[in-house]
Amino acid sequence: MIKINLKYIILGISLITVFNSCEDDDPIIEVQEPRPSLVAGEADFSTYVSLGNSLTAGFSDGALFIASQENSLPNILSAQFSLLNGQGFNQPLTNDNFGGLAVGGTRIVGPRLVTTGGAPQNLEDVIGPITITTDLLQPPTGPFNNMGVPGAKIMDLTNENFGNLGALGIGDGNPYFIRMASSPNSTVLEDALAQQPTFFSLWIGNNDVLGYALAGGDENEDEITDQSEFSLEYEELITSLTANGAKGVVANIPDVTTIPHFTTVPWNAVPLDAATANALNTGYAAYNGGLQQALVALEGTGLFTAEEVQKRLINFSEGQNAVVIIDENLTDLGAINPAFSGLLQLRQATAEDLLVLPVSSILATGGGTAVPLEDRWVLTPEEQTEIANATIAFNNVIESAASQAGLAFVDANGILEGIFNQTYTGFDMDDDDDDFDTSASSSFTLTSDLVTGGAFSLDGVHPTSRGYALLANEFLRAIDKAYGTNFEASGSFVNIGNYPTNYSPTLQ
Repeated sequence: MIKINLKYIILGISLITVFNSCEDDDPIIEVQEPRPSLVAGEADFSTYVSLGNSLTAGFSDGALFIASQENSLPNILSAQFSLLNGQGFNQPLTNDNFGGLAVGGTRIVGPRLVTTGGAPQNLEDVIGPITITTDLLQPPTGPFNNMGVPGAKIMDLTNENFGNLGALGIGDGNPYFIRMASSPNSTVLEDALAQQPTFFSLWIGNNDVLGYALAGGDENEDEITDQSEFSLEYEELITSLTANGAKGVVANIPDVTTIPHFTTVPWNAVPLDAATANALNTGYAAYNGGLQQALVALEGTGLFTAEEVQKRLINFSEGQNAVVIIDENLTDLGAINPAFSGLLQLRQATAEDLLVLPVSSILATGGGTAVPLEDRWVLTPEEQTEIANATIAFNNVIESAASQAGLAFVDANGILEGIFNQTYTGFDMDDDDDDFDTSASSSFTLTSDLVTGGAFSLDGVHPTSRGYALLANEFLRAIDKAYGTNFEASGSFVNIGNYPTNYSPTLQ
């Protein structure tokens, strides 16, 4: 019997195929088009100044610290501007990577948040006690190109007490601006204009809505800025910043209800066994019965309906349960009839309610069941509507002002909403060139999930460094469109994969 070695037959066929293909077809050589050189267009980046709030300062993980500042949005932009005629970018860097602030050695702001693979934790809970070394009485040397001030609202940029240490105790001064102000009575806008910027970025207005949202819609803690005041202040800022012919880029306000601070804790976050559920139902029996009595007593008045009774009844069962909340939009029965003053404005949450991130610690200790959650821990649909209306109004002002002044405009609202809805497509910065992957989109997908999503830091409000890098590319894209630069076409976007999504607890 003749043995046939299939290995050599297959090899021979393969070689014949290769030779024939070489004879019949010319080799195909793909030639990449050379990229154009980077040009400045109409923009002059020689003196770049940024104004804004914590989003401009580089705030991340609930704090301001050296690493987060070095990866701030404007610092990333300044590095790209330096490829043209940018002349450096000075920031009021903190003294360490702990975060936090002190006054004369007394701590007034705590350190940053960290993770060891689970939920966010305070840095000191992981590494032990630390000393806050960034002290307001030992300010860094200015002037500063980054005039982003954590906590700033739009009116604060022209507030003469904002940098005054004496005003700190009355709530008018800001510790971050006190540390960087050129004098106790200077304003953010004045210090920015003193540098005679040729180019500026302005991202302000978020706190004019966010403060109210973080307070769970509790107006006793924070209010939404009046829309007419916002419009006047924004127009003043744009007029002042462009008076000497400076170009600039502005961004609108994100929808704060799509960030993880409001989307992480579910409305039905209470797991119960049957015995505990029955005990709670017994405790609420008198309350439920009182609602029925009030309905009968107020019948015919139109002040209290059967539909509202159903909305307010409290009932628990084995498994996951909705938390009990105080909803000030419900009828105040005690105000109608003192006999019903014990019937608080209670109901169980629904999927339309948003619980703020810090409430997780209250739920962990039994809150939200026998003890209802106060208004400041929940954004009801009515409060969300207030926030949405204000956001739309403020964004209309910003976009209109940008258009009238011929400024570059960034739809930060649309970008972050797209990340939340997973419809954002800006990861691919250049679809026509597979060798140019500035965003590392093939390796990274950012989502709005807390801790693991990559877009938002551990405080659930501010971006990670990678998130800031993504936004920087969007700012550059807007600048290209407005002023004829070509950061994108020339391959001068930043690679977001080079920026971290979280920092080690031991970061020095």
